Amino acid sequence: MITVNLKPGARRAAKQSGPAFGGLIAKLKGFTSGERDPMQLAGAGSLAVVVLGLGAMWALSSSKLASLEPQLEETRAEHDRYQGFIRQKRREERVRDSILTQIGTIAAVDRDRFVWPHLLDEISGALPDYTWLISVASVAAAPNPADTTDAPAPVSVSIKGRTGDLQNYTAFLRRLEASPWLANVQAIEAKTVIVSNRALTEFTVQAAFERADSTQVRTVPILESVVED
Repeated sequence: MITVNLKPGARRAAKQSGPAFGGLIAKLKGFTSGERDPMQLAGAGSLAVVVLGLGAMWALSSSKLASLEPQLEETRAEHDRYQGFIRQKRREERVRDSILTQIGTIAAVDRDRFVWPHLLDEISGALPDYTWLISVASVAAAPNPADTTDAPAPVSVSIKGRTGDLQNYTAFLRRLEASPWLANVQAIEAKTVIVSNRALTEFTVQAAFERADSTQVRTVPILESVVED
């Protein structure tokens, strides 16, 4: 405590000696005695409220933290399982893409392997009664000026045959035109020839191979075909 000497020449009274915490002890005694300062009571009450509030908040936070620990562990385990699922899915997608690429390559190779089986099957199936073939040969297809792609030209064939009835020849043409595997069916020549003193109609027909629509194609899974065999 700072003291000011208001009497010049007079000595300042010596500082009284006492305990270091005498003032604090006196204040504490004031709380227990009947003399209480309202400001001190208000400060002490506020301090008590703050301490109690902080204690309650700490207890509540500790309780929430303890309840969230199992959820955190469960979430971590679920995250690890999900990451494993994603890695497995990506591996399976890579395997799937590799298989699809191989299937596409095989399909591209096989696309032209069965051209002639389809052609011969359709031509022989379109033959009417008393009509037979002399030759089936490949011919060069006429280039299409409007086609600017690099796709290979379709396979064209020249069909020569004979029949004992002209109506069988027209029926043969109609059946070829109705085939889903043939296109541009053209009657090139039809003439009468004498074979063993019999008048026959000798004809030449030209047609181009055309891949049928998927609705016209019947496929069988490999495993099913193996089991049936």
